Amino acid sequence: MWIGSLELDFLLGDVHSLKQKRSVVRPLIAEIRRKYDVSVAEVDHRDLYRRTGIGVAVVSADREHVVDVLAAVERLAAARPEVQLLSARTRYTSSEDL
Repeated sequence: MWIGSLELDFLLGDVHSLKQKRSVVRPLIAEIRRKYDVSVAEVDHRDLYRRTGIGVAVVSADREHVVDVLAAVERLAAARPEVQLLSARTRYTSSEDL
């Protein structure tokens, strides 16, 4: 079993309140979840309205599948015009490592 995690750090565009932030972050999270069938949540910078951290996790029997899915999620996130991807950190763990 392979477990992959991806931490995405974003700077949000023209956002001036936490309410506006939610209107940007929620659709992004929903699209990632719908397109890739992964676990995804806002995990960092929850109290700042111009920044957000999103965490993504996937589990598979095949390492290549985990790598491909997380790379596709990162490409999707980087292509969104309303956010700027500042950094992405990926980790892979095998059940044998645990």
